[in-house]
Order: sequence, then structure tokens, then C-alpha cells
Amino acid sequence: MTHLHSPKRRTKLTGALLAATVASTGLVSLAPSAALAVPAGGYADLIEQFSPAVVLVEVTQKATPVGADGGMPSEEFLREFQRRFGNNMPQMPNVPDRQGLGSGFIISSDGLIVTNNHVIAGATTVTVKFADGSEYEATVVGTDPLTDIALLDIEGSDLPTVTFGSSDTMRVGDEVIAMGNPFGLGGTVTTGIVSAKDRNINAGPFDEFIQTDAAINKGNSGGPLFNDKGEVIGVNTAIFSPDGASAGIGFAVPSDLVAKVVADLQDDGQIDRGWLGVQIKPVSDEVASILGLQEGQGTQIEKVVDGAPAQKAGLQPGDIILNFDGTQIDEARDLTRAVAGTAPDTVSKVQVLRKGERMTLDVTLANRATAQDA
Repeated sequence: MTHLHSPKRRTKLTGALLAATVASTGLVSLAPSAALAVPAGGYADLIEQFSPAVVLVEVTQKATPVGADGGMPSEEFLREFQRRFGNNMPQMPNVPDRQGLGSGFIISSDGLIVTNNHVIAGATTVTVKFADGSEYEATVVGTDPLTDIALLDIEGSDLPTVTFGSSDTMRVGDEVIAMGNPFGLGGTVTTGIVSAKDRNINAGPFDEFIQTDAAINKGNSGGPLFNDKGEVIGVNTAIFSPDGASAGIGFAVPSDLVAKVVADLQDDGQIDRGWLGVQIKPVSDEVASILGLQEGQGTQIEKVVDGAPAQKAGLQPGDIILNFDGTQIDEARDLTRAVAGTAPDTVSKVQVLRKGERMTLDVTLANRATAQDA
């Protein structure tokens, strides 16, 4: 099933949603002698306040008949069946549709809900269930597989909401609260700390996960990670586990990134990112030594896509990109993020090192989505 954009038309979210990308969480600095402690009475009052905005996301995915090897029966297999049985070819057994569960949270009183893309990918129906037993059919406003974020919409009014806080101001050791529906057990709350920031787990080009030891399990995907003020500072997305259960290593997409993605999806259902049109690789130690570059400085162009903005700007294979529009490039993902964070049709300056000579070229970026479609 192809998901249609929500029929509702809204202007971009403002106020708490967008301001949260730069706003401080307002955490009070503690004197060196002060001890970190759970608020008096625990988090019960806080959880009671924001938990109604955390929902269960239930999806149905169309199942297909499988062959003996676990895949679809091949055309050759079906032809041989037809030859042997003619028009009396037996019917393939009916396979029930598959059900999936995840979590989400409401960010607007009229029904915008954030969850993970992998929770709703391939779904034929998406149902949002509240703690009070009420449920709504949801439409998919838009998805962004590269950050694993999806935006849903339900028909509602005066719904409970939560707001984004700033993930950038979170520090390793700050207390966090995860909430969601692990194994379908709705309204589950776990606590922990920020174990690490900007974690790259090779899940995609925009990896900068918050790592936490708050217990996250299957079904928590798409649920919020709160700070101690009840602000969403991450979307729980993945775990590292040898057996599928929580091992105290969970990962959340930081709210500063989520807020930008959500605002873009809410505008027209798609993400508009800049596209340069190059394949890149790390600068080898030998090349860096010859050119006098520091270890890890720059990223080298391996291939330039025909007709891409890079080719039109004069970039060539072998060029080492040192800076993109003011952003120093120390590794491949620095360039990926810098380009993706720049609006299409923007003229950007690219500083490259070519055969020992530094030069700056102007490049007009294309739209990544349009380029991938082409």
C-alpha cells in the first residue's frame, strides 16, 4: 500500500517544536559538592503529566506466500507446477497478515505523531492506540528512512502533547526517561542516564545517536526519550543486544535532528536535502603524507556522477574536499551532513586540494530526493 499524505494542510510547526532545536533544557548547574538525585517523590508527577501523549502504534503488513526456501516461489517453480497439474494447479495457502507494534508521541493537539520509519514501513494499516483504550486510524504524512523518522496524522482535537527539548545541551551523565510499549506492554517507563553522545553505529549517513542505559526493548521503537523536565530529547530507535532483549545499550535519534526532519515532513510530506553527486572515500595515509595533510583531514572524491552539480562545478575524481561552505571536512559523514543540511538550489563554496593546489569552487546543489528518483 502506498501511503498518502494527510489531507490536512498546516503551516510549519512553530513555537515549542522549532524553538526547541536551539532552546536550553534549563538544567541547573550543581556545585561540585552537590549530589545528583532523583527529584523528591521521584518522577511520578512528571510521568503522570506527559504519559497521555505517548501512544502505541500498531501496524498491519501484508504477508505473501513463501516457498520452501523462505522466499517467494520462483517463476520456474510455478511453470513446472503448471506443466504437471495444468488448470488443476493447487491454490497457495492463505497466509495471515502480519502485525507489528511500536511506540510514538503526539506533538500537536490536532493529531501529529512522531514514530520510527521502520515501525510503519510496508504497513497497509496504521492504528494509534491510547492508554484509555481509544484508538484512531492514522495516515502517514511522510517518512525519512535516512534518519528513521516518520510523521503520522490522526483526526483529533485537544489531544495531549509533549514538546521537544534540546538534545545538544544534554551531557553524558544527565538523567533520562524512556517511555513506550516494549513487547506490547503499554505505558512502560524506564530511567537511566545519557551514556554517550554523537554515537555512530553505521546505521546511516546521519548517525549521531544518543546512547542510554535506560531499558529499551522491542516495541519501544518510536517512543520518546525525555529529560528530567519532561521534554523529548530523543526518539528511541535501536538497541545493541546479543539476544534481542535490553542489554543496557540503547540508541535514540537526537531531538535537534528530529525537530528539523518533522518540520520538513509536515510541510509537504518529503525531505528536501542538498545533493552534490559524488562518491567519496577516506584520504589514505600515503596521500595525506605526500600532500602534508593532518591525519583524518578532508575526504577524497572517488567518482563524480555524470550531470551532477559536482561535475557542473568542475569537481574531479582525486580532489580532496577540505571545506564545504564553512564546515571543515574531517571525515566522509562531515561532508554528507553539510551537503544534506543545505537547501537545494543553494550556491555553496567548496574548498578542494587538487594536485597540491588549493582552490575554491562554487556549486549549486540539486535536490537529493529528485536526484535519487532520477
